[in-house]
Amino acid sequence: MTREADVLLSDGSAVHMRPIRPEDAPAIVEFHSRMSDRTRYLRYFSPYPRIPERDLARFVNVDHHDREAFVIVSGPRIMAVGRYERLGPDSPEAEVAFVVEDAHQGRGIGSVLLEHLAEAARENGISRFVAEVLPQNGGMLRVFSDFGYQVQRKYADGVVHLGFPIAPTEKSREVQESREQRTESRSIARLLHPRAVAVYGASASGQGIGAAILGHLRDGGYTGTIVPVHRSAERVAGLPAYRSAASAGAEVDLAVVAVPPDGVADAVADAAAAGAGGLVVVSAGFAESGGEGARAQRALIDAAHASGLRVVGPNCLGIANTDPAVRLNATLAPRLPAAGRVGFFSQSGALGVALLAEAERRGLGLSSFVSAGNRADVSGNDLLQYWQDDPGTDVVLLYLETFGNPRKFARLARRMSRVKPVVAVASATRPAGLAGDLPALDTRAVTALFARSGVIRVDTVAELFDVGLLLAHQPLPAGRRVAIVGNSSALSGLAVAACRANGLTVAEGYPRDISPQAGAHDFADALADAAVDDRVDALVVVFAPPLPGQLPDEDADFTAALGSVALAGEKPTVATFLLGTMPDRVPAYPSVEEAVRALGRVAGYADWLRLPPGVFPALSGVDPAAPEIDGSPAELLAAYGIQVEPSGAVTSVEEALAAAGELGYPVALKAAGGSLRHRIDLGAVRLALADEDDVRAAYRELESAFGPQVLVQSMVPPGVACTVEVVEDPAFGPVVGFGLGGVASELLGDLAWRAAPLTDRAAAALVDEPRAAPLLHGYRGSAPVDREALIDLLLRVGRLADEHPRVRALSLNPVLARPDGITVLHASVEIGAGGPRPDTGPRRLSSA
Repeated sequence: MTREADVLLSDGSAVHMRPIRPEDAPAIVEFHSRMSDRTRYLRYFSPYPRIPERDLARFVNVDHHDREAFVIVSGPRIMAVGRYERLGPDSPEAEVAFVVEDAHQGRGIGSVLLEHLAEAARENGISRFVAEVLPQNGGMLRVFSDFGYQVQRKYADGVVHLGFPIAPTEKSREVQESREQRTESRSIARLLHPRAVAVYGASASGQGIGAAILGHLRDGGYTGTIVPVHRSAERVAGLPAYRSAASAGAEVDLAVVAVPPDGVADAVADAAAAGAGGLVVVSAGFAESGGEGARAQRALIDAAHASGLRVVGPNCLGIANTDPAVRLNATLAPRLPAAGRVGFFSQSGALGVALLAEAERRGLGLSSFVSAGNRADVSGNDLLQYWQDDPGTDVVLLYLETFGNPRKFARLARRMSRVKPVVAVASATRPAGLAGDLPALDTRAVTALFARSGVIRVDTVAELFDVGLLLAHQPLPAGRRVAIVGNSSALSGLAVAACRANGLTVAEGYPRDISPQAGAHDFADALADAAVDDRVDALVVVFAPPLPGQLPDEDADFTAALGSVALAGEKPTVATFLLGTMPDRVPAYPSVEEAVRALGRVAGYADWLRLPPGVFPALSGVDPAAPEIDGSPAELLAAYGIQVEPSGAVTSVEEALAAAGELGYPVALKAAGGSLRHRIDLGAVRLALADEDDVRAAYRELESAFGPQVLVQSMVPPGVACTVEVVEDPAFGPVVGFGLGGVASELLGDLAWRAAPLTDRAAAALVDEPRAAPLLHGYRGSAPVDREALIDLLLRVGRLADEHPRVRALSLNPVLARPDGITVLHASVEIGAGGPRPDTGPRRLSSA
């Protein structure tokens, strides 16, 4: 992994971190000159007014192995330096130190440097850091003590001596993720709550995209200051124009850029000079246009991050915040939906206007909206970090076309879904360019990602709004029992069928049909009875207008009857109500099937929420440091407590007899081909061979049919054949699959998948999810297998896959599951070059 990265500080601003270079010597001298006397004394334990040439040469020349140094830069200026130095040849210990310019202390720079230095040290075989800190240097002491490492302290000779192992711990990961959430949330908060907005590209004629966004800002009632930036015009859209954003004298937090691509760099520099925190780049002509545009986009992000700016876009629709205290419409949509409590992220700019219009038509109020376009910097993950603690947002809707960091999305969404529901419509197909040599994994990884995270996944934009409306306006169901109430037996019958199709149970005593001639009071009574029925968790209301002349005018207020019951109760209500205007906060759908489908999705989320979160249990007999990764698969698996039944490969009948004698009779012989060794149906396996004559005959038959390469293995008690797989996905990292053996299962692709590492809950779900899983649980009177042994095996496989990036693929096939345990009959492991995995290591901004 490269040791150069863009990172966020505690205030949400971006900076660049890179290894020190010899040519940094002048900048280091300048950096040193800007330090206060106190800072120099705390770092060097002496006044150290200037850096001697010998020390300077040593500071800027490191070998990046025994000695490493990182600098934090903002533009051309160095803000901080952190370094480690190994204590001796091949020593596992290194001394670590860092110093931050006075003006930038308290911004979380020390913790960022420590994360990246620790990773670099671990890669170079260093396992422990030591440091010497003066007692009065409270800030530095807090950096070490608050990091989650087990720090040992000793005071001697007026100095605090610290020592700690740098292997990641559960606590250090928790601290790192908490800091990540705060920094990313703050970077987005500044964009959505700007004190002033600078607009680049608004023409004085009022034509073009920039002028449109400026008009939407102004006409939407934005409560802050609008700063049009124009080279020559005195006024734009009736507002005073400025040659630069800084000359306006306003506290600019956000810049909206709608200039041609070749003018974006000037806008970045001007916005940075005004102190902006981020850019919304609606301009097109970047990565979506080809290679040259992709290079221009990379240059844009590099320049923005070097200046401390986050970027939404390019090629995006814009951002909005409906909070009455902000009223920000920095989008191409002329009007926004009403203020509400739903956060909406859309990757698509082209579809964004239509999505906002549909939200308004459906009466779905939004708290904030972000369209990321090319998603070169700000992504849906950043918005999840922000919305998690946003008091104005209760529900999150996501329209996703691709994933930049799906593993991080799964982690954030799993945490977010515990406090606020997340609904996403996303393609199940891997984005182009990610498939590598694993084309069979198109849908598995996406399915695993959502299944593990608690996200309510939907298939269409219409369903996204269907589910969003229900979550925004109704409580979660306490179960899956549904009362169907209506005045049309035909619609009620459709509702019953839809409930069955969506995993819902029609409650006892329902559907309850009222007469088409019944009045609103009778309708309200039936609804009220269902709302207080202890056998009911949710209501489905179906209502067709009676024929003209059949309904007395004084009893016609069916809408009010529905509203009075649905809004007063604690059970969610969905309706297909073909009469008049629906009451506010009661989600109505054009068809019964859509209403019940939305309720089924929400009921599934409520089920997930009631289950306790999974944990990563301690596993006995695991020694991940023991095996040589290039050794045999059996040795690697044994280090994780996975035993493979011994076998011997032979190429002659004499070798087969010798192997059988060594293993002990009875034995089994199998064709050695990877796709054949478990294919009893093809005659590639011979079982229960009791003596030498049996082995001779079996070997000759296999040699004749499949060639001379044969495996000899001891016989084990029979069981249900299962298969366990690991595939290294380029986007998601290691994914663990489980299914039952047999031609039918292979033909149907009947494997369940989860991303590694596995929690106890995820491993249990893998065992129970395949359609053939009833064969494990005593199907047709057979004895149930040892389910806990299978779960334990999957936990071990998941941990192995997570801890060894060079394991590109793994297969245990077959695994025989029995009432008294399991036996792994064969294992294969594919080893490749180790590469970086998404959402691992220290904090860094993604470049995707």
